[in-house]
Amino acid sequence: MSGTIITAAALIIGILVLAAGMYYFSKEKHDAESRKIYSAAAGIGAVIVIITVIKILIAGF
Repeated sequence: MSGTIITAAALIIGILVLAAGMYYFSKEKHDAESRKIYSAAAGIGAVIVIITVIKILIAGF
């Protein structure tokens, strides 16, 4: 049961970090330093989502 909760939480957190990074990346498109930070945040969110989806496909939810 707790594994399911952790997997769901990881998926939700990954999606939220990815979405926030992409949103602020597009909002701050004229500031080069902000773009680096927000692209890194979006990348981390994408990695979390990809790893969680692979885990779900392999081991189940």
